[in-house]
Amino acid sequence: MCSNSAGPRIAFYAGSFDPLTNGHVDVIRHASAVADRLVVAIGVHPGKTPLFTAEERAAMILEDCGPIIGTDRLEVVTFADLAVDAARRAGATLLIRGLRDGTDLDYEMQMAGMNAALAPGVQTVFLPSSPIVRPITATLVRQIASMGGDVSGFVPAGALRRLKARFSKPTA
Repeated sequence: MCSNSAGPRIAFYAGSFDPLTNGHVDVIRHASAVADRLVVAIGVHPGKTPLFTAEERAAMILEDCGPIIGTDRLEVVTFADLAVDAARRAGATLLIRGLRDGTDLDYEMQMAGMNAALAPGVQTVFLPSSPIVRPITATLVRQIASMGGDVSGFVPAGALRRLKARFSKPTA
């Protein structure tokens, strides 16, 4: 734990989590090592139609990540505004961003600079993905699952169960 005299260290990890992938779980596991409490924030945008509702995504996160870091240290929220504003509302001082490769780094460095200007009290922390999960993206998982492919190596158990249910073919 990383408590200091100023109180608990709260980290904020934002994303769509549609669905939760093993890459997300990897970042959540690493983020829990640098914070006393982790707020996983599901971005909801009226113009987008996700595969899973925000409630379903929250259930996936709690089911698959709660046992890993402890439900007492994990909170799941939704937000529809700037991530830094949602992070401040949550009392977070750390904004967690996962990095898969150099392309992610270039984009995330620009975003970190803008976020620092918008919310100087919220520090961006980059966490590199473990090599085994680097190629995983939620977009590819959705595409593979929708075409009947096996995504069991890319998502945790709760997400896999929900994906199978969502894409199960009706019997004739």
